[in-house]
Amino acid sequence: MKKIYYLLIVSLFFIQCKKSEPKIDDGGKINDSIANSKNLNVSILIDLSDRINPEKYPNPSMEYYQRDLEYIKAIKNGFIDHVKSKKVMQLNDQMQIFFNPEPSDSKINDFAKQLKVSFDKNTSKEIINLIDEKYSTLPEKIYQSAIQDKQYVGSDIWGFFKNKVNDYCIKDKHRNILFILTDGYMFHKDSKFTENEKTSYLTPELVKSLKLNTSDFKTKITDKGLGFIKANDKLTNLEIVVLGINAEKGNPFEGDIIKTYWDNWLKEMNVAKYQVKDADLPTNLEPIIKNVILNK
Repeated sequence: MKKIYYLLIVSLFFIQCKKSEPKIDDGGKINDSIANSKNLNVSILIDLSDRINPEKYPNPSMEYYQRDLEYIKAIKNGFIDHVKSKKVMQLNDQMQIFFNPEPSDSKINDFAKQLKVSFDKNTSKEIINLIDEKYSTLPEKIYQSAIQDKQYVGSDIWGFFKNKVNDYCIKDKHRNILFILTDGYMFHKDSKFTENEKTSYLTPELVKSLKLNTSDFKTKITDKGLGFIKANDKLTNLEIVVLGINAEKGNPFEGDIIKTYWDNWLKEMNVAKYQVKDADLPTNLEPIIKNVILNK
C-alpha cells in the first residue's frame, strides 16, 4: 500500500512539473512571448508620410489622420483594460510610439518620449489615469504638428525592420505586439534598392510599371519573384497588426497587391502572428484591435 501511495505522489509531481514547463520553439529555445503572455509590450510605428495630408488625400467621411488617432485610442484602451485586469504586484507592461526616421520637429519627438510608458508594482491608479489622458491628447498634437510642418520625409518602414525592430519592439518575457499605421506603400530615399526582382519599397508608380492590373496578379507576383526584400528573420516573438491600407484609385486590385506584398514579407521574416487591415472606419476596427491586445 505504501508503495502504491509513493508512486501516486511521484506521478503527480511529474505531471505538475510538465504543466509548468514553458513552451519551446522549433529551435529548442524558450518562447518568452508565449511563456509570459500576461506581460504586454505594445509598440506603435506611425507612418508620418504625406498619406496623412488632408489636402492631398482628403476623405469627407473621416480624414485618414483622424482614423489613425482613433486606432491609437483603441490600442490605448485595450492596453489600459489589460493593465487594470491584473493585480498590482503582477504589473510588468509597457507601451510606446515610434517613427522612422525621427521627425525634425523636436516637439513631436518630445511628445513621443512622453508616450513611452511602463507599468510595474509601484504604478498607482493616478499614474494609470495620467497615462490614459496623455494618450488621449498627445497623439493629436503629433499629427497636427506634422501636417502643419508639411515636411513629409516619407517613412522608412523597411529600415525600421532591418535595424531597429528587435531592439525597440521585442522584450524578453513579454508578449510583443507591434501596430503599424500606414497606407501600405513603403518608400524612403535612404532605403531604396533592388535585389533581383524584389525591392525595399512599394509605390503606386512601381505597381503600374509591373503591370499588376489584372486578376491574376498573385500568379505574376509568384512567377516573377516580386515582393519586399527580407529585412529580418528573427521575429518569432513578435505579433504585427498593420492598420490603414489605402490603395491609389485606378487599379481595382491595388489594395490586394499591397496586402500580398505585406503577407509574403511578414511570413518570410517569421512573424509569429499578423493581420493586415484596410483604412476602415475606427468603429469597425476597434473590436479587432482590442481582441488582439486581450488575446481573444
